Amino acid sequence: MLSDIEISQQNKMLPITEVAQKIGITADDLEQYGPYKAKITFKKLRELQEKVKDPKKRGKLILTTAVTPTPAGEGKSTVSIGLGDGLCKIGKKSVIALREPSLGPCFGVKGGACGGGYAQIVPMEDINLHFTGDIHAISIANNLMSALIDNHIQQGNPLQIDPRTISWKRVVDLNDRALRNVTIGLGGRTNGVPREDHFCISVASELMAIVCLSTSISDLKNRIDSITIAQSYDKRPVKFGELKCTGAIAALLKDAIRPNVVQTLEKNPVFVHGGPFANIAQGTNSVNATLCALASGDYVVTEAGFAADLGAEKFMDIKCRAAGISPDAVVIVATVRALKMHGGMAKADLSSPSVAALQKGFENLAVHIENIAKFGVPSIVAINRFVTDTEEEIELLKKLCQNKGARAVLCEGWEKGGEGMTDLARTVVEVTNTEKANFNYLYEASTPLVDKIRTIARQIYRARDIELPASVVKKLREFEEQGYKDLPVCIAKTQNSISHDPKLAGAPKDYMFPVRDVQLYSGAGFIVVLAGEIMTMPGLPKLPAALSIDVDDDGKITGLF
Repeated sequence: MLSDIEISQQNKMLPITEVAQKIGITADDLEQYGPYKAKITFKKLRELQEKVKDPKKRGKLILTTAVTPTPAGEGKSTVSIGLGDGLCKIGKKSVIALREPSLGPCFGVKGGACGGGYAQIVPMEDINLHFTGDIHAISIANNLMSALIDNHIQQGNPLQIDPRTISWKRVVDLNDRALRNVTIGLGGRTNGVPREDHFCISVASELMAIVCLSTSISDLKNRIDSITIAQSYDKRPVKFGELKCTGAIAALLKDAIRPNVVQTLEKNPVFVHGGPFANIAQGTNSVNATLCALASGDYVVTEAGFAADLGAEKFMDIKCRAAGISPDAVVIVATVRALKMHGGMAKADLSSPSVAALQKGFENLAVHIENIAKFGVPSIVAINRFVTDTEEEIELLKKLCQNKGARAVLCEGWEKGGEGMTDLARTVVEVTNTEKANFNYLYEASTPLVDKIRTIARQIYRARDIELPASVVKKLREFEEQGYKDLPVCIAKTQNSISHDPKLAGAPKDYMFPVRDVQLYSGAGFIVVLAGEIMTMPGLPKLPAALSIDVDDDGKITGLF
């Protein structure tokens, strides 16, 4: 079997203008970045945004999520891409909307985010690396904001910013643990005011969240103005807009808020835009990309990062709330291998059949099925097949899903592309035609912030209750007094467990959920809640993926996955 990158490089792409034409987007509607990738023009973006306001002209939205990640792999992006191709195979006008990959995982442990096997988006190397420069633009705009804040203090500090309270962090789109805590301004008076500073990965920044939620330049500038960057010496919240520099930041981001268009291996259109992580950010592609897809296709396949406890919950409670959309169905990706790991089986033993481990590990999938039902949306389980799966294991998994009230469909997109996903595609069409979603949020906007956190911890994570230090309670009270009570909460926690503890596999319950800190993202419009030992700047593993990546004299890349 060829590697993902070999399959990608053997594929002959169509010019992006021909691919976009399939959904009514002409060459004049595109700004091309070479022959195979492009951005939507502002004119076309506004046209599609206007069209999607009419529910009758809006496609059906299918959200793809998954069981809790394991080292065995789940293949959520592969299923999302394969499902989009599968819908096209059965004659439906389908569009896919995905996030942009971050360089951190590409060179770290997870790898890229373009799918796998014969269910990929291309050009895979470009998308996984620099693409159209969106994440770079967000990174430099973020760091310009930091430079302007420090310069304001250096040049007399008329806003009386207390340097000890600056909450705006610098960013870089890499895993670099050495930058988590740094000291800046050393070397004397001309080099700035010394203070402690911090870096987070670009895709976890508030500016990434803002770009993904903004629908226009005006919206973008209003959100940037509203960012809380620090407190003054008299403890007044200071907003970035007070520095009168928002126009410069928006100028750097004028292209980054426009969605990108690429294609699948089967020449079907894909919007790829925005890259927030789901464990430490909102975890979904941009509102603009989703709106463009909904205005362009009859069926839109999108995904939310990691499992349903993270990405799907944030999709429902943050993105849907902000964009005025809701999914018509949810696909939950599961593999026999992953569930056997949740059932206690070691990764080295996964090739061996084990009905007992599968049955025990199903508890993890059962929680995610229950969680999706709480939002009033029908769900379908996509069994992403691996070659080591036995018929007995697959039939048992189907039966367990059926007993839980969820349909389960075998998927072979990795091996067969869209042809291996037609059964799931037909099921999605049937479910969205016969089972009307009765969408609801998990909590009301007027619910107090503490109770929003408690609701997610109890209802989604199955915790007994939450642990809140006095410092966190004080911060939440201050946020409410400042007028932010109605904001949703975005919980930053490990992706490797339904709980806060990555060591708790399966379906942990009846534990205390520890909240370590909270941060106000007043520009993005949500409160970030940090739980357990989660870091907003990841580190590299002992053997990073960077060790396997190379490029030859012709510019051909190898080892990227």
